[in-house]
Amino acid sequence: MDHSPKMPIEGKSILALDIGGGTQDLLVYTEGEPLENALQCILPSPTIMVARKIKKATRDQQAIFLNGHVMGGGASSKAIRNHLKAGLAVYAQAECALTIRDNLGHVAQMGVHITGTAPPEAVPIFLADIQEKALKGLFESFDLELPPVRLVAVQDHGFSPEESNRIFRFKHWEAFLNSNQPLETLLYREVPEYLTRMKAVQESWPEALVMDTGAAAILGALEDDQVKALPSPNCLIVNIGNEHTLAAWMVEGRFRGIFEHHTFFLNTEKLLTYLQQFMNGRLRNDQVLEDMGHGCLNTFPWDKDFPPLIVTGPRRALLAKTQALMAAPFGNMMLSGCFGLLRAYRFLNKKIKGCD
Repeated sequence: MDHSPKMPIEGKSILALDIGGGTQDLLVYTEGEPLENALQCILPSPTIMVARKIKKATRDQQAIFLNGHVMGGGASSKAIRNHLKAGLAVYAQAECALTIRDNLGHVAQMGVHITGTAPPEAVPIFLADIQEKALKGLFESFDLELPPVRLVAVQDHGFSPEESNRIFRFKHWEAFLNSNQPLETLLYREVPEYLTRMKAVQESWPEALVMDTGAAAILGALEDDQVKALPSPNCLIVNIGNEHTLAAWMVEGRFRGIFEHHTFFLNTEKLLTYLQQFMNGRLRNDQVLEDMGHGCLNTFPWDKDFPPLIVTGPRRALLAKTQALMAAPFGNMMLSGCFGLLRAYRFLNKKIKGCD
């Protein structure tokens, strides 16, 4: 397992923000200060915040106008669909409408009016994964400033107007897996053009480095002292999030396999069966797709005893009664993604400075 030192990073205070489907988890880390004293918050996710505003407009029987950026869907997209079902008008700027689906023609068919200007009767609702006003208000209320170094994790399916975004996202994972690069390299300074949600984060915060939430959580689990102490260099790390479950197969510290599904389609027995078949190389990608998951790929099938199973994520209770090790890096499981962002940032800085 990894035996690198705990979190030392040169420079100013660093804001790590892990944005999920249920919560956005925030950590401000400053080198030289006790981590226990660092600012740590578990806040409602931006999609939940937006959904609440849409639901209020639905109750008040008001039309809405969506403006801002493309962002994570989930709760907000469901609230938009319910608003339409209630017979109420939805107007949206083109970029915001892509939050619902990547194909604007399909969005228009749902009944959303694509427009650049807000009708006078519509309630404006701002869409963005970075809720700048709320975050600034939080920091200012405690006489704090937002740190200049900002690391953000979001899950980006990738822009795919004609193909299932589940398939498109997994193609991205497959290409990365075959590249044989460390997971840490998924922290982007320059985001690929097709990762439009990550690009939108940098529209809000141009200085931000951005990473996938799944990769960040896996890396964060590796920061747990119990994980570092494992005698085997091979392990299966599972992040059970509010919306998605992602398993990463690590061999000698290298990324060798991935399984991804929607959490709400899983129960304990089903997930354990999938994981066993995934490790043995007997789980087919099309099986996962047909079950409404994203896919699976194992480049290093394992026919020996099941490797150490490490679990993190807000829905980790799904495997709580198993022999799994419940990772809680630095004593806080909900900040696994934030610690993963810091680990990737530390790796990136070493590469830039030419360190081993």
